[in-house]
Amino acid sequence: MFAAAVVVIATSVTSRTEPDPLDEVERATERWLDLRMEAARVETAWKSERVLLESLLAANRDRAALEEDKRDLVKARTAKDREEIEGLRTKADAAQNDLREAEERLKVIDAQLVQLRPSLPPRLSAGLENAFRTLAKPQLNLAERMQMTVQILNRCAQFNRSITAGEEIQALEPGRNPRAVQVIYWGLAQAYALDRQTGSAWIGRPDPSGWKWTPCPEAAKRIGELIAIYDGKSDPDFVFVPGQRGRQPPSR
Repeated sequence: MFAAAVVVIATSVTSRTEPDPLDEVERATERWLDLRMEAARVETAWKSERVLLESLLAANRDRAALEEDKRDLVKARTAKDREEIEGLRTKADAAQNDLREAEERLKVIDAQLVQLRPSLPPRLSAGLENAFRTLAKPQLNLAERMQMTVQILNRCAQFNRSITAGEEIQALEPGRNPRAVQVIYWGLAQAYALDRQTGSAWIGRPDPSGWKWTPCPEAAKRIGELIAIYDGKSDPDFVFVPGQRGRQPPSR
């Protein structure tokens, strides 16, 4: 009996330690079922999301096509405007080039005016002092420079078309103090000065070095008559005074 019991115990121990193939199959089956269920769940979710994604994709395509149509429509509507803008840009560039050229020409004219100023009649030159001072400012813009240049040219043209007379302080002779004299200007190129106290007379003319006064004592009486007629102190009459064409001063 003892031996039989030992055999039974040994058999029982042996059966407990060896793995049961059915258990392994059962666990594998459970894992497979889990995977199959998960795959089915994912597949179902993908099918439902796929429909949504396809509908979103179709909507986005329709929206893109609509935006493209709008873009084409805007291009068609603005084609004329864009052509006009391009034309205006071309005109603006041409105008800018013209402005630069005009500014360069204006600077040349201004330089000539500054160079010409010493040859202007003294009264006119003094009257243009502020205009020439403004013209010399380097920060002057094109419009202001044009305004000053036109002002100087207009004043010169006006002075040249008129006879101007009055009392002035003039330095008539080198090394001598300025004196008060009666001066009458005949445009830009001729003037006569008379010192009534001394009876001295001068002819003023522009020459290459600037405005120059030349003594002319033999014409003092006639210059006095000319000034008296201008002032209304004598009746109008013909008065013959010396004169000369060209830029060289008359000889004494």
